[in-house]
Amino acid sequence: MAGKLTHINAQGRAKMVDVSEKMPTNRVAKATSTLVMQPETLARIKSGGIEKGDVLAVAQTAGIMAAKRTSELIPMCHLLALTGIDIIFVDNGVDTLTLTATVKTRERTGVEMEALCAVQVAALTVYDMCKAIDRSMTLTECHVLEKSGGKSGTFVYGAD
Repeated sequence: MAGKLTHINAQGRAKMVDVSEKMPTNRVAKATSTLVMQPETLARIKSGGIEKGDVLAVAQTAGIMAAKRTSELIPMCHLLALTGIDIIFVDNGVDTLTLTATVKTRERTGVEMEALCAVQVAALTVYDMCKAIDRSMTLTECHVLEKSGGKSGTFVYGAD
């Protein structure tokens, strides 16, 4: 486990970290989430057979919006000017949809939380649009895949 927690003030209460003295750097974070569903659900998503509309297009938009609003959802996150957000969807052809978000900025702090919010809200949007036909969908395996930029350098999931 790395270092001391910086989100605690002298009274032991939560605070937002002061990043005003840090230099802006290019920062990128990728996060992933997996959604397991019934095979028929995945087939209907891929064929456009969900009555609520294009599931992946709506989920993509929801994930982008979530990344942009992360600081409104997570109390200690800084409001960041994001320079890029992308979400890709890959399925296993049977019952699993894997979402990966890549978020970029040139700021004083990282974008891991924005990437995590993006994939989770995108996955929740898929669930919402498909729950009428599959209430057993399960969101799993949500984590940061990699991040770069800033003083702490590069992190790659599983490279430890």
